Amino acid sequence: MIDYIKGKLVKITPTGVVVETGGIGYYASISLTSFPKLEGKGECQLYIHEIIREDTHQLYGFADEGEREIFRQLISVTGVGAGTARLMLSSLSPDEIRVAIAGADINLLKTVKGLGLKTAQRIVVDLKDKIAKHAPSGEIFVLADNTNREEALSALVMLGFAKGTVIKVLDNIIKNEKGLTVEDMIKRALKNM
Repeated sequence: MIDYIKGKLVKITPTGVVVETGGIGYYASISLTSFPKLEGKGECQLYIHEIIREDTHQLYGFADEGEREIFRQLISVTGVGAGTARLMLSSLSPDEIRVAIAGADINLLKTVKGLGLKTAQRIVVDLKDKIAKHAPSGEIFVLADNTNREEALSALVMLGFAKGTVIKVLDNIIKNEKGLTVEDMIKRALKNM
């Protein structure tokens, strides 16, 4: 099993890279989270998850081990394949995914294209305890203000703001300040958008 590939970054696109090492060019699919971390580098170390099947041999590359770990946790969930996990990591950062799972934020997970309600619920049910158990203290915050957040989200979306943007702004506000009222959340969100 390949753990990582270290070598010359020959080609990079938002969805894949070619890393040359030992005279062999390895193609690995990447997420949009890894792309900016690798772009412009001459040399790189790419953490690998390989999937070997009877009809295919695929490499998925990650700029850091934390992203690979959440990818592996996601694909352990029934109904979530490598493509879906990569799409999730292209839509949300690894920390946003961890926070959404720990806080049972189904609506944030559903913002990922192609991820339905049942799959989002299954991800939360299957991974919530694992995410909380393996997270260093302080890394994951549980969204205790979920009801207020939902009301603020609904109000801001009705005002015409994009749902994905509003979710990110509100989660950032809640991460930094606990116990805010709906009105406070809306005021702070309006200042940050």
